[in-house]
Amino acid sequence: MDYPSSFLSKAFLAGSWIETPRTFPVRSPATGAVLAEVADCGPGQARTAIEAAAQIFPEWRSTTPYLRSDLLRKWHDSILAHAETLARTMAQEMGKPLVEARREVLYAAAFVDWYAEEAKRIYGETVPSRDPRKRILVRSVPVGPVYGITPWNFPAAMVTRKVAPALAAGCPFVLKPAEESPLTALLLAKLWEESGGWPAVFQVLPGSDPAALSGPFLDDPRIRKLTFTGSTPVGKRLYERSAPTLKRISLELGGGAPFLVFAEADLEKAAAGALVAKFRNGGQSCVAANAFYLQKEIAGAFTRLFAEKVASLRLGDPLDETTQVGPLVNAQGLAKVQELAADARSRGAKTILGGPCRDLFFSPTLLAEVPSDARILEEEIFGPLAPLCLFETEEEALAAARRGRAGLAAYLWTQDLGRALRFAEEIPYGIVGLNDGLPSTHQAPFGGFRESGIGREGGKWGLAEYLEPQYLSFGWE
Repeated sequence: MDYPSSFLSKAFLAGSWIETPRTFPVRSPATGAVLAEVADCGPGQARTAIEAAAQIFPEWRSTTPYLRSDLLRKWHDSILAHAETLARTMAQEMGKPLVEARREVLYAAAFVDWYAEEAKRIYGETVPSRDPRKRILVRSVPVGPVYGITPWNFPAAMVTRKVAPALAAGCPFVLKPAEESPLTALLLAKLWEESGGWPAVFQVLPGSDPAALSGPFLDDPRIRKLTFTGSTPVGKRLYERSAPTLKRISLELGGGAPFLVFAEADLEKAAAGALVAKFRNGGQSCVAANAFYLQKEIAGAFTRLFAEKVASLRLGDPLDETTQVGPLVNAQGLAKVQELAADARSRGAKTILGGPCRDLFFSPTLLAEVPSDARILEEEIFGPLAPLCLFETEEEALAAARRGRAGLAAYLWTQDLGRALRFAEEIPYGIVGLNDGLPSTHQAPFGGFRESGIGREGGKWGLAEYLEPQYLSFGWE
């Protein structure tokens, strides 16, 4: 698809593609070029979207699960039919390498495929009553209109992971995509519309002022659920703002995953897993490995293997088929990575791999001998920078894994089954990759413990987030 395209400059509001008085630019992080001037929605458009969602909800929730399944199936097929357009859009607007963007399209489509089937499995229950004159029935009902805020780092998958289960459950969905990457979301809305999806049940409102746009959704009691993926501080503010209307909440927040390698691990496989866990999407992932903890006796061997693999990564144009690491999404992200690297070096860390930066490109970098007081071990990096630390005992490794307040993902490499199970039971993380550097999948519950969020996305658990149990008690004489 060539830029600019007519609908990419608009919002998908109440079933129509509308223009707004103001627009904001979407730029390529690789080149700085303006890809599109996009509709800049505000409180007025938000109120219109709320009204449209509230009006369509009674009709949408009354549709059969088979109708909703059929519409989701058609959307899934349309996404796959336009996979290359979606992949190239992602590569341009947020810098994801094209080969990774293509994989993300498949990942995004898998959520739609999954929930097209799960829609037909929204079951109720009959519960035995102690009273012979009563019958107890429990049915699952949709929670109501949903407001969702998605991040820039997975512009397709984070949309379908939220929207597909909501639509399957019978909930209208209003989406506010990240201002860095709204084009993919608008394309997905266009594909929903063109594949026969009901237009008013899925709306997309881009906006450059998230607080102003979100305010009406957070305050209006007709919006019954908020789902957000982003930083922990913003998630906490949204949680607090939603409290007066007691909305259902799903928050997928910050990561900071530890990656532990024990002496008995298969080091070649561990290094390959580390490469994926750290450098997929240039490290710009909430489940990206943050700090690497290596048992002392294998630290040198692992570091050599890992460094060889990292050195082979090709940094470059996201649209180049050979590129493996693209740019960081914006100047703020680059500055954060540079600051963390500089702080670690100032405290004694040694650079064992890493080159010069240009524009928003940061060369994949490894730091060794990182001291325990370095900021890089406390803060989420969100970039292609890997600190390497040592431990000697299992107790030290466990203490390192428990460090901080996040609890989204952790990685453990060992051939000792007992150790693997002990760690899985002892560490406070919602996702644990045991000899697996890429555990995310559409069938499983994605979400964290502690300050990494509330609720789960994916699998049957993702559908349950948009349903409420209603208890019916039948009595007779």
